[in-house]
Amino acid sequence: MLTLPDSLRDAFKAPLGPVTTDVERLLAAADRTRASHDAPEAPLVAVGDVVTYHLREAGRVPDVAIVDGKTERTAVDAEIEAALADAAGASDRVENPPASLSADLLAALSEALAADEPVTIAVTGEEDLAALPAILAAPTGASIVYGQPGEGMVRVAVTPETRTEARDLFESLDGDVAAAYGALGVAPES
Repeated sequence: MLTLPDSLRDAFKAPLGPVTTDVERLLAAADRTRASHDAPEAPLVAVGDVVTYHLREAGRVPDVAIVDGKTERTAVDAEIEAALADAAGASDRVENPPASLSADLLAALSEALAADEPVTIAVTGEEDLAALPAILAAPTGASIVYGQPGEGMVRVAVTPETRTEARDLFESLDGDVAAAYGALGVAPES
């Protein structure tokens, strides 16, 4: 549905929020974001196997986890794979080619955000761009966490400002952006 043009690859490498390796500090910041937006039920969304693993090891099951069995394009180690395979909650499997956002991934993300229990979306392909639609679809006060290769975890507090930044990047992708918004269940200007 949407693909990342080669000309924009560098623009997508900059983290959209602070980078940390301290999962407890990250979770405390997510709690503060929910409190400051009076959004106690705002979800925690994890994009990536290693990020999801670290959150679960810290005792916090993400409300939505998007995983692909890889880290930096190589298979995750057996410990992470086993831990993620044992996860409770619902799961969904979707196809999503590298450097792309498929209609199936966008629809699964929308459904997962509306679910009453944690959902893991297992991607065949790559989940690298999934943080953008998560920022657009999650409610204000939510936190989106994804891995920054070689550095740590990035936490994006969903606010009107971060949603605008994500929207600008999302709309710079090649493809049918209007249909992508439709699959995600989000109005372009929301």
